[in-house]
Amino acid sequence: MHLYGTQAIDAEGHLTIGGVRAVDLARRFGTPLYVLDEELIRQNCRAYVDAFRSAWPDFIVAYAAKAFLCTAMAALVHQEGLYLDVVSGGELITALRAGVPAERLIFHGNNKTPEELDLALRAGVGRIVVDSFSELDLLADMAAEREVRPRIALRITPGVEAHTHHYIATGQLDSKFGIPIAGGAGLEAVRRALETPAVDLVGLHCHIGSQILDLGGYEVTAARMVDFMAAVQRETGWTCPELNLGGGLGVRYTAEDRAPTPAELVAVLTRTVRARCEAHELPLPRLVVEPGRSIVGEAGTTLYTVGAIKEIPGVRTYVAVDGGMGDNPRPALYQARYDAVVANRAAEPRIRLVTVVGRTCESGDVLIRDLPVPETIARGDILAVQVTGAYNYSMASHYNRFPKPAVVLVRDGEADVVVERETWEDLLRFDRMPERLRAGVAWR
Repeated sequence: MHLYGTQAIDAEGHLTIGGVRAVDLARRFGTPLYVLDEELIRQNCRAYVDAFRSAWPDFIVAYAAKAFLCTAMAALVHQEGLYLDVVSGGELITALRAGVPAERLIFHGNNKTPEELDLALRAGVGRIVVDSFSELDLLADMAAEREVRPRIALRITPGVEAHTHHYIATGQLDSKFGIPIAGGAGLEAVRRALETPAVDLVGLHCHIGSQILDLGGYEVTAARMVDFMAAVQRETGWTCPELNLGGGLGVRYTAEDRAPTPAELVAVLTRTVRARCEAHELPLPRLVVEPGRSIVGEAGTTLYTVGAIKEIPGVRTYVAVDGGMGDNPRPALYQARYDAVVANRAAEPRIRLVTVVGRTCESGDVLIRDLPVPETIARGDILAVQVTGAYNYSMASHYNRFPKPAVVLVRDGEADVVVERETWEDLLRFDRMPERLRAGVAWR
């Protein structure tokens, strides 16, 4: 079993996070419960910043908020000096409400609505990443009407196949995201942006996928993007001042994963960009990266209470918990794999294989297959599923009308709620009853 961040096993054999016993967190806040290790989040932020400081003269590290966001998280990464990458009006307003200055926001999305673009223009976000020709036209019209000139970057598709699940690969030619280099579309987009007085083109952006464990894809991407910058300069005279190479660095979910460090990623990117810029006699651009999962993923632990245990002799043992695909859809969506520990028996040998399932009415609601646990696992035990900080709360649903869990932030023996647990009444809050149904009249 691997321990992450401040996780430890105390003298009584209990898992602790941030100096707090997991069972005490479960008792105090209930389960399911998302627990975030504040110290590890801060360490991960600093790992990126420190790596760039020693390798590159001008850079931005922007936290990809889609991995996990609430106002406290936005404030935390802002304290660490990071920008925020947001992909919706909801994420944008959350960051603003947390006190993040608008100029430190990078606004993404492949189909931003006019309402979202209006919010971005009114707030004065630092960069709007334009994803298509049609968005460029829409944004230019809106900006001219409002007499503002937003700074934009163009999202370019470099045509790189990342070694990851096809659902979370984004840099290949056949992608819903971005404007491809292939066929000349990328160059035409730069020309159009430079000829559009209502926008200020300040950079180029790309992103090749998520949960990437092989740095080779980043090296190819960085080289290809600098080569594109050189082609743009030859054809238009415009020298790109800012190159955003996206995020996507993977984390260690299980013992089989070998996750590169932020420093290793930064070394590959800076070495490649410097070499290609020297080859093309280009000035070094400001470099931007947008890590999300590698900031918060390993800092998250989800606590569940064990319920029914069903043994099928000669087949398998099912251990059901009080959550499931509603609070972690990743195993059902793309066969994500996790490890877990029985928090109140963390020092006991893990010699029994079980399959951990959730309580939604779906046979596919399987969280972990063949998990080794202590022989004595029983109803009421607390199961701690590790590395759930990214894309768990963010992707949680109300399927089966289960309320969403609370989120707590732990550090130095203290625990603070940063997202309240939903109640059954919360689920009903937006329901409305037509009068014809209230009166009991059948609809014809």
